[in-house]
Amino acid sequence: MAPQHKRAGIRRLALGAAAVAASAALASGTVAGAGVAQAAEPRAPAPTPAPIPAAPVATPPALTPPALTPPALTPPAVAQPPTPAPAATEAAGEEIPAFGVFLKSDARGVARMPLFSHWLGGTELRVGHTYLPGHRWRDIEGAPDFLDVWAHWRNKKADRMLVLNVPMQERNEEGVPDSEVRQLLRQGAAGEFDHHFRVLAERLVKLKVPDTIIVLGWEMNGTTYTHRCGPDPEAWKKYWNRIVTTMRSVPGQKFQFDFTPSRGQDAIPWTKCYPGDDTVDIIGMDSYDQPAGMSFEQQVKEPYGLQHHVDFAKAHGKPISYPEWGLFRNGDNAEYMRSMLAWMEEYKPLYNTLTDYCPHGVWQCGSNPKSSHLYRSALFGRGDQATPPLTPTPTPTPTPTPPGTTLPPADCTPLDLGSWVEEWLGGKLCLRFDWW
Repeated sequence: MAPQHKRAGIRRLALGAAAVAASAALASGTVAGAGVAQAAEPRAPAPTPAPIPAAPVATPPALTPPALTPPALTPPAVAQPPTPAPAATEAAGEEIPAFGVFLKSDARGVARMPLFSHWLGGTELRVGHTYLPGHRWRDIEGAPDFLDVWAHWRNKKADRMLVLNVPMQERNEEGVPDSEVRQLLRQGAAGEFDHHFRVLAERLVKLKVPDTIIVLGWEMNGTTYTHRCGPDPEAWKKYWNRIVTTMRSVPGQKFQFDFTPSRGQDAIPWTKCYPGDDTVDIIGMDSYDQPAGMSFEQQVKEPYGLQHHVDFAKAHGKPISYPEWGLFRNGDNAEYMRSMLAWMEEYKPLYNTLTDYCPHGVWQCGSNPKSSHLYRSALFGRGDQATPPLTPTPTPTPTPTPPGTTLPPADCTPLDLGSWVEEWLGGKLCLRFDWW
């Protein structure tokens, strides 16, 4: 369904309402009920068809971080916040790696980011990640009332990143057959769709986000999207190069283009789709915990897997990224979560963004409590200028309550929404942790 957009003249009010609505929904134990317009979600990835090795591969030392002890499931009603993990001495002075989570495509995604940071003990999300809908070309051109709330978030702090997934074709998830995809790719390679991407580039520059990271034609090695590469790899590469050249021609742009296949061979080896170093700035990978029964070590060593990705990027002199990652076919797999965090700690991607909805996520999905607590323990309270090791977070100690004080419910953490909001609501809202 195409997203329904608010008029630009009321976007600030809509954002404020989204934040309050999201908070209220969380206080009642749900997240999906925030009262802002519906938006299309990216489709969950299909299982990787690559064969599973007969025996697991031994885990390299770099993939094994220190053991973590998850914090208590329910924080005390009134307590001092957990103590942040101490910064690693050797990392002192280094900037914390940029990370974020995908929470929703529209304004609700922005509204939920402070709540996710609160859950992480104040650790800031430096990456905002969203997707342009791929229904029609007008969506891919980036309607201002869709992009402006993300641009506003990006521009509030200089060190933030906006990551925008951009489809290369309309009807992008409508099951278009290979024969038609092939024809569309050849039309794109001939320049028939250039003007749509010029409009998008001009809008991003006008919104003062000319340094947006563009994840163009993601998961092109699969079968899900109309912008897939398999039906005609040569036409696909020419089309990619035309889009990048067109968007870079817009005055004031500073875009970075992220070439992001899904992990493994999928329908075609993703290296056959690589369009060249001149038009690629970042080499990403979408990597979920799949297929069923595949260990993390096998995900590293499989053909076109995590190790191939790192080695390929190094050979081409490009940074890596993980625009999408998370749980999937193997359920609540804390070992995958531990290993993926350690992998990124070792190889330092330019950014990573966890997909945070079921079945992949850790905050909006109640199906993964073990992985959720491991993720939270690893990232809780991380500072701005250091990269601490993956160490457990101590369980907080309750603070004595003065006589006559009214306590919030035991399964809530109070949120500071400002005096005028609290007066309007008739009291404080609290964030519930009992949905997992």
